[in-house]
Parts: sequence; C-alpha cells; structure tokens
Amino acid sequence: MPAKYHIHVRQVPPRFSPLAKSTIIDWAEGCLRCATCVKEQCPVDAYRKRGFDRSQFVDTIDEMCRDCYRCVQGCPRELIFKAANPQYRQMGDAYWTPEILATTWYQAETGKIPVSGAGYGGPFAGPGFDSFWTDMSEIVRPTRDGIHGREYISTSVDLGRKPMFLTFDSNGELTWPSPPLLELPLPIILAEPPFAASPGGMQDIIIQAAGNLETLAILSRNRLGPVPEETAARLMPSYTAGSLDLDDPLLSQLRTLEILDHPEVLEQIEAVKRRYPKLIVSLKVPADGKVVERVAELTAAGAEVIHIFASEQARGLGDSQDLHLKDLIRRCHLRLVEDRLRDTVTLLVSGGLALAEHVAKAIICGADAVIVDLPLLLALECRLCRSCAKGGKCPVEIETLTVKRGAQRVINLIGAWNNQLLEIMGAMGMREVRRLRGEVGRAMFIEDLEKEIFAPLFANREVETIKREPN
Repeated sequence: MPAKYHIHVRQVPPRFSPLAKSTIIDWAEGCLRCATCVKEQCPVDAYRKRGFDRSQFVDTIDEMCRDCYRCVQGCPRELIFKAANPQYRQMGDAYWTPEILATTWYQAETGKIPVSGAGYGGPFAGPGFDSFWTDMSEIVRPTRDGIHGREYISTSVDLGRKPMFLTFDSNGELTWPSPPLLELPLPIILAEPPFAASPGGMQDIIIQAAGNLETLAILSRNRLGPVPEETAARLMPSYTAGSLDLDDPLLSQLRTLEILDHPEVLEQIEAVKRRYPKLIVSLKVPADGKVVERVAELTAAGAEVIHIFASEQARGLGDSQDLHLKDLIRRCHLRLVEDRLRDTVTLLVSGGLALAEHVAKAIICGADAVIVDLPLLLALECRLCRSCAKGGKCPVEIETLTVKRGAQRVINLIGAWNNQLLEIMGAMGMREVRRLRGEVGRAMFIEDLEKEIFAPLFANREVETIKREPN
C-alpha cells in the first residue's frame, strides 16, 4: 500500500485584522465603576488586549471576541452590547458571501476544518450545491471514518484518455502504446484568478503551492514569464484560440496544457500530438447551451481532458445562465454514459466552487476533478472588493505579500479542503475518490424529491366534504 498523501499545513497569521461579523459597542457614560468590571471577567481577555488597526480603522476586539455575551449580560447599566458589523456585510457579493470569505480566511490561516461548536445553524436546502445532500450513514461507524480510521482513503485521480479496450500480441505485449496518463494525489487543480492586485506575484504563489501540493497550476500563457525547468512539470499553460505556437520551447518541458475550444481545435490537437505525443491536452469548453453536445462530440473524436468552465457564480454561460453548474455537469456526465464513453475522458469543472463541500458535490454530479481560482485569492486575505480589477489600490496590499507566505496560506486552504473531502468520503463509506464520481445514488436532490415524492402526494387530491345533518 502506498504512503498516505499528506498536506503539511502551518499556522500563518493574517497581516490585517479580519473583519468580524459583529462589533462591540461600549458606552463609557453612565459607568458605575463597579469593584469588579465585567470587562475584567472576559474569558479571552479581549478588553485588555484590544487595540486599534489604523490601516483599516477597526477595533481589534471584534476579532478576539468569541460571542459569549458575558459582558453584555453582566453589565448592570447595560452599557455594552453587540451589533452587526456593517463593514462585514459589505464584503463580497450575493454569491461570494461574507460567511464564505470569513471561512476561507480561517482555513487559510490555520489549515483546519471550521467547527462552529453548536451544530449546523444554516438552511437545509437552497439553490445550487445546497440543493442536495450526501449520504452520511457511515459516520456512525468511527472505525471506518475517513481521517482517523484505520483504512486508507485514496484521493488520487487520473488525467488523460483511457482506452475502451486493450489488445495484446502473441508475446503478451500491447499492440499499440497506451495513451499518456497523469496521476494527481488530490482532485483539485489550482488556477489563476480572473483578477488580482499583483498578477505576477499571484502566479508565483500558485506555482509554489502547486509544487508543494503535487498538483497542477493553470496559468495564462500570455502572461507567463520564464519558467524554470523544475517548475514546468507542475504547469498547465492555458492558450487562447490561435495562440498556440508549436515552436514554443516550453512545450517540450510540459506534461499537459490547455487550449480554449474553437472550430479548428481538433486539427490543432492532432498537430500537437504528432510533435509531442506524451503531452496531455485539455480542452476548455464554455458551459453554454451547446456544452453537452460539444462535450459528447469532442469525446467521440478522442479528447483526453475536457474542462467545463462556468461563471463566478456557478451558473451557465450565454443561453444557460438559468442553469447551475451542478446540472450542467450531470447532463454532460449522463450523456457520456449514454454514449458509453464516460470512462474514456477526464472531465474537469470550474466556476463558483467556493467551499470544500463543492468539491465533493461536483464530483458526485459527474466531474473527475475540480479547478479552483477565486478561493486562492481569498486565501490571501482578499476582501473581494474588485478594486484591483478597476485599477484601484488593494486594501490588504496583496502586491506586498511574499511568495512563501502566500503559498503557505493557499496550501493551508487546500489542506483544510482535502481533510473535509476525507471526512465526507469516510462518512459515506467510500475508500476512493474515483468511485465518488457520478455516485448520485448516494445523494438526495431536492428537485428529485419534490418531483418523485412530494408532488404525487398533493397531485389530484380530492377535497372531502362532510355533510352534516341539520339539527
């Protein structure tokens, strides 16, 4: 049995005070000067340690406060109370909520799984990935649980084309060479965010993190500078339509690359494979209304890896904006199953994957692995204000962040995500992430439940009337 894959996380404290969900309002007027002030009884000594962050104009006590409300309830004059922090609510947007940002910051800082300590307090149904649940029946058997159990759980995935059958000669040798395959120890690939305060620094951070995690880094070839030979093996340069030059010296050092889909892409792949037969080519296909047919067409034509990319909000593109990424993944997966070609191709998906559970749920819907981009930027304490995209100044000065520090925060984030994936698989009784792909039988979709179970209960329901006899 091979050694277990392990991500080495390390505490990396934030450079800026994280914005807290609530803030303490402390009125000095009317204080009775009690012999023992409630502030002195704070279990985390927040009032004594508090300070003022001049760079953000925030009171650091909000970060240290653990919301025990001892001071609020104990003050005899009720001079202390908690209120919602308006700066916190202004972070992100409707999809990338403040809660997602805060969770990402915590994981990037500690590498740990966030635990509320009071159970799950959120909704049990919602849009997108929140509309289905996974089967956690094995969680009651701790000896089989993922991280702390005795059994080995594999998170490795393969990138590349797999033949539908093998033929051998009289000597037992394959009659044709097997296509190239690349094994990754976890089903997560790092990608360059669509914007950043320091694009060059962001690329260096992703490259270093990908090398440590033993995964791949997808970076735009147009913005990619000189690449050391020892780094090229972890790169997947992304080429726009028509920008691929077969004489590019980088191609001889790579194991895989990505090309944006266009009408002549199959001819381009054929030319690449003739010159670099060991190179794995991924096709980047937009998640629009034609994605299902296009994925089926490319797979039938011999595509090795297909990358389906959606919007930042995990929605389809173009005429598929009303569809969520999970539905598009399921449709592509089921179409390949119908064509009996699903096992031949690797499906990668990206767009709106914001939390660790989105990784497992995307794989359940039919993906082989996922590509994350914006969470990597959030790991660097980004507030998602998008000021850098407009040419403005970054409020957390990401451009001054060192590569070593930034890479470790990304490693911490992926380490926390990987541990959560192991927890989910252990609770489901799964021992290999490859088996998780398309395992919708181990999930419950709210749309299917409403259609198959609840709808028949209320369809054509006859209203019975009770006729009373007159008195």
